[in-house]
Amino acid sequence: MEPPGEGGEMAAAAALRAAKRALRGELRQRLRALGAAEKQRQSRLLSRKVIGHPKYQESKRIAIFLSMPDEIQTEEIIKDIFKHGKECFIPRYKPHSNHMDMLKLSSAEDISSLTLTSWNILQPSDDDSVREEALAGGGLDLIFMPGLGFDKKGNRLGRGKGYYDTYLERCIKHPSGKPYTIALAFREQICESVPVAENDVQVDEILYEDC
Repeated sequence: MEPPGEGGEMAAAAALRAAKRALRGELRQRLRALGAAEKQRQSRLLSRKVIGHPKYQESKRIAIFLSMPDEIQTEEIIKDIFKHGKECFIPRYKPHSNHMDMLKLSSAEDISSLTLTSWNILQPSDDDSVREEALAGGGLDLIFMPGLGFDKKGNRLGRGKGYYDTYLERCIKHPSGKPYTIALAFREQICESVPVAENDVQVDEILYEDC
């Protein structure tokens, strides 16, 4: 016999997965309908918001994603990180797992030396052992987070791999503690409510055009 309540928990987990899958589909449709010029306009606006943000200004060690076409473009923010002598770290995702490292970028131009993965993401190659991993050193002050959707309570819907949730768990164990997290979103990615599980980590702040 199954333990009491187990069937209910499994049904609830299945319902949560289905709700996330449905919302991901809706958000992908919204993003496909967003034109290149509008994406660029919102990205520029958010870059200005970030550069003027007190948390960004006081942070020295910053992790930021290299944008895919359906994400806020982060190029201007990366240039500003180096302009102000801050340290910049970017994700290296390990395929077929939920493991991610944040590796140090030496300059904005260093991006052109990175490998394009099968997911169409630029990242340091698997055999790159020279770059500093953020948690092997002084940790991180700030992480800019991507995602497919967000609600105003700080709940985030990722792409389903769990890379950032797992990485934040590692950050919490680091002597420097959990970094401040800011999600960068198109306004079309803001939802009434995002379905979440207990282990889904909330974002400290979401930046978008109307916030």
